[in-house]
Amino acid sequence: MLRLNSKKYPFFAPLALDIVAKLRNNILMKNELFKLQSEICKTMANPKRLEIIYALKGGEKTAGAITKTLGVTKANVSQHLSVLKACGVVTTRRDGVNIFYKISNPKIIEACALMREVMIEQLEEREKLIKELKTAE
Repeated sequence: MLRLNSKKYPFFAPLALDIVAKLRNNILMKNELFKLQSEICKTMANPKRLEIIYALKGGEKTAGAITKTLGVTKANVSQHLSVLKACGVVTTRRDGVNIFYKISNPKIIEACALMREVMIEQLEEREKLIKELKTAE
């Protein structure tokens, strides 16, 4: 490891400390980002929440409209919407007595669609492998 002699090069000491601080901050920032990503992934790891996200893909809806779309109780939908809102996946807009929910960022839909594509590709690959195994018997 390169060490600068602070007596010989006193002007480098603050620069070196600044670089070390920036590196530490960068590592802490990465750790925080991973924690945030983990929280969002945990939030999205529920099938009903994914259904809600897909229900909101076309635009904002009330909890009642989502309830009709999914065929579950309003209490259940409200509970899931609360979790999605707390994590920043959905936002709300009040219009009189109605609260409208919408996806906070279109990239959330894109990420879900991408993961769905990966899953479909994996299923197709497994199906192909099963067919190959059956024909080899």
